[in-house]
Amino acid sequence: MDAKELIARRVAQEIRPGMLVNLGIGLPSMVANFVPAHSGVFFQAENGVIGLGARPPEGMQDPHLTDAGGGFVSAVPGAASIDSAMSFGIIRGGHLDMTVLGGLQVDEAGHLANWKVPGRMVPGMGGAMDLVTGAARVVVAMQHAAKGESKIVPVCSLPLTSQRRVSLIVTDLAVIEPGPDGLLLRERAPGVGLDAIVAATSARLLVPGSVPEMCLG
Repeated sequence: MDAKELIARRVAQEIRPGMLVNLGIGLPSMVANFVPAHSGVFFQAENGVIGLGARPPEGMQDPHLTDAGGGFVSAVPGAASIDSAMSFGIIRGGHLDMTVLGGLQVDEAGHLANWKVPGRMVPGMGGAMDLVTGAARVVVAMQHAAKGESKIVPVCSLPLTSQRRVSLIVTDLAVIEPGPDGLLLRERAPGVGLDAIVAATSARLLVPGSVPEMCLG
């Protein structure tokens, strides 16, 4: 499997039956493909859909049924369409069990930067700031490095999305848990050694005596 599928499969294991989960645009939207439809999980997108399913087969797309990034999605039985005010009321009111977001950087304090690169135009802040602040758990799904540069850094150089510490980071190399003492390495990707993870990480990692491989099911 490629790096994005590996990340999405591992993030899907963090989701429990009955959860209400927000999926960000891009890589996080792939997570829905690896959660069983009968598990009672409802995926939410801030554009006003609760009950997102996997991407529909080619030719079966509905132009009125998309995620927040405009990607085509399906709907599970019991899905609902709501307006933006209610959607953000759910997010800001603390009713989400989890949000899964992409990331540009995460630092040793567990701070996420994912909404703006200085000098580049962005259409707006989107819902990331509300999601990181309001969801019970915040899982960052991103590749470990980009263009040879680590995305897990001592201190974020990009504008922060929130001052809140994220709950978990899942990359193509590792699962890392931010905590009060720093970034704890919890799992290795299949076939990836500790030295490779440390070398690809600019931030200081807390490495326990035993680090198991991810079990992707």
